[in-house]
Amino acid sequence: MYTVSLIRVESYELKELRSQIEYLLQPLGGIEAIVKKGDRVLLKPNLLTGSRPTKECITRPEIVYCVAQLVQEAGGKPFLGDSPAFGSAKGVAKANGYLPLCKELDLPIIEFKGQRYATENANFQHLRLSKEAMDADVVINLPKVKSHMQLTMTLGVKNLFGCVPGKMKAWWHMEAGKDADRFGEMLVETAKAIAPNLTIIDGIIGHEGNGPSGGEPKELGVLGASTNVFALDRAMIDILNVEPLVVPTLAAQFKQGFCEELAEIEFPYCKPADLQVSDWKLPDALAPIDFGLPRVLRSTFKNFYIRFIKEPMKTYGS
Repeated sequence: MYTVSLIRVESYELKELRSQIEYLLQPLGGIEAIVKKGDRVLLKPNLLTGSRPTKECITRPEIVYCVAQLVQEAGGKPFLGDSPAFGSAKGVAKANGYLPLCKELDLPIIEFKGQRYATENANFQHLRLSKEAMDADVVINLPKVKSHMQLTMTLGVKNLFGCVPGKMKAWWHMEAGKDADRFGEMLVETAKAIAPNLTIIDGIIGHEGNGPSGGEPKELGVLGASTNVFALDRAMIDILNVEPLVVPTLAAQFKQGFCEELAEIEFPYCKPADLQVSDWKLPDALAPIDFGLPRVLRSTFKNFYIRFIKEPMKTYGS
């Protein structure tokens, strides 16, 4: 059985939020069960863009602040990292009000650098992932609940795509994104490789409609946490009344036998039925996962792939 902790939370007010997160983590053993003294702890929020700071496109800084405090009090050494779709991690964090909280806690913001890692999946013999994420002692995944025009929903598994750095992210949008099922499979492989120790999802205010950036805020009043990102995504999709198989990451995890049924999950607090919303808006229409890049940029990414990924793997895989 997997454990998914779900509670109703209505406010981002720091004192109340801190208390609620501590309560949320109690069934999982508290932060002390995740973080030990001296651990280097990656906090991985969703830092999509700095262009819509009031539209709830990103994980709220208050969530990161409270989790960072708990990590520090447990003796861990937290740092914040992401590979945003647009701009740098520090730039997006600044635009969304992160810097004062990061300064207060002396919380570093890092930019991800990539390295090749082998997988056991024949379709993806290797992935280029953030070395900082793979080398961290603990990874705490901090996604936002959002609709997504290409993948229907972005939750915990999709948030870990931020551990695919820079140009490789754009390559995958072009290469795998033309096939949503293949893209979903790659995202599940990424989640397996990163293997977050804890996922806490920000659903106090979600982002519905034509996301990941073009939608609108939606009050949900939900915080969720689990040491199993697949179980948490399965629970959240039920809260939103979204058919799981229309979400490529859910379809891919089911195909690999990861938490298909709610009966596999223990809910110590609220059950999904207690928190369900009936009017969550999905995208008006799904679009191909393609940045629509000009031909010259497509060629640049193709050359990048051949030079740095495909050719070195002939040696790497031998």
